[in-house]
Amino acid sequence: MYFHLATVVPAFVIGTILLIIKKGSIKHVYFGRIYMVLMLITAGITLFMPAEVGPRILNHFGYIHSFSFLTIYTVPTAYWSIKKGNVKSHKRKMILLYFGAIIIAGGFTFFPGRYLHTFFFG
Repeated sequence: MYFHLATVVPAFVIGTILLIIKKGSIKHVYFGRIYMVLMLITAGITLFMPAEVGPRILNHFGYIHSFSFLTIYTVPTAYWSIKKGNVKSHKRKMILLYFGAIIIAGGFTFFPGRYLHTFFFG
């Protein structure tokens, strides 16, 4: 869990910066690559973390794991989109990734029964 936090917190910061800075700039490309790697590592880590709250599939995966699979799909397809010059698709996927996998999934981590809820409110 700590390794997950160590990758998702910088991904949140870098993702926020990427939404603000000029698109297509050298900084955007550089930070975008770091962001994508951090998001893939984060998603990979979460697949090994069993669901502690709510129903489980295969006695391991919970609904929140759907964001991990979303990330594993979205990062490479967003990368391929921009490599092909499809800026619109890349932009849409990266916004979906940021708000889906970081903001929404991150919000769920503050629900009762989860570690961050206990840490901050418990």
